[in-house]
Amino acid sequence: MHPVLQALEQRFTDMFAVLAAGDDLPPSARLRAEGIMEAVVIAGIADEARVIALMERCYAENVGRDLVTDFGVDWQAWFPFPQIPAMARRAPVYPSTPQ
Repeated sequence: MHPVLQALEQRFTDMFAVLAAGDDLPPSARLRAEGIMEAVVIAGIADEARVIALMERCYAENVGRDLVTDFGVDWQAWFPFPQIPAMARRAPVYPSTPQ
């Protein structure tokens, strides 16, 4: 595997592991990975399909579900390449005043 793809795989793994643990992910981590995704395609190292397949594999390995399960069959319509669907879980919200 090309060294840049290996670095991208590590970034995917790190991001999805953090999110799977319920922790917050700084936007900068996602944005840097998206930049690498785009650079990989522009440089001809891999095509979009290969990069997306790598991201999907890393997501499934770390989260335990696939992107289709979590974001729907049309997830790429909502997150077009090179966007990464990497969001923290919603925080529980409780009313602060009596009902």
